[in-house]
Amino acid sequence: MAIELALRGMRNNEGGPFGAVIVKDNAIIGQGNNCVISTNDPTAHAEIVAIRDACQHINNFWLNDCVIYASCEPCPMCLGAIYWARLSKVYYGCTKKDAAQIGFNDEFIFKELQIPARERSIPMESLSRDIALRVFVEWTEKRDKSLY
Repeated sequence: MAIELALRGMRNNEGGPFGAVIVKDNAIIGQGNNCVISTNDPTAHAEIVAIRDACQHINNFWLNDCVIYASCEPCPMCLGAIYWARLSKVYYGCTKKDAAQIGFNDEFIFKELQIPARERSIPMESLSRDIALRVFVEWTEKRDKSLY
């Protein structure tokens, strides 16, 4: 089904050739295809769309005990989202090398993560940390927070 979603989305010019399905207890609870082009959203990768759909479906931000089936090995962003959602397993069709051969190369991101923040191609620098930390202090003191 993930591959069929990839094909449908691609043919509809919604985005790249990627699809994903999330399953819990042998039932599909989320699905998506890449919608980067149709939504003008660079984060609308198939896995992200499927995670959002599944979370809405079960009304929870954790997807533990769920499995994701993706038409391709997840990119770094999707991999991060998979970990944050606490999915239990990932099955994928094509590899990241297959994706790179058709123009979807994310190896540079994996390499960027190994470089000190200030030396990356998009330099990163901490700013106003003392002010920003105030929010963290308030968070630690907040009694009605939901931990995740």
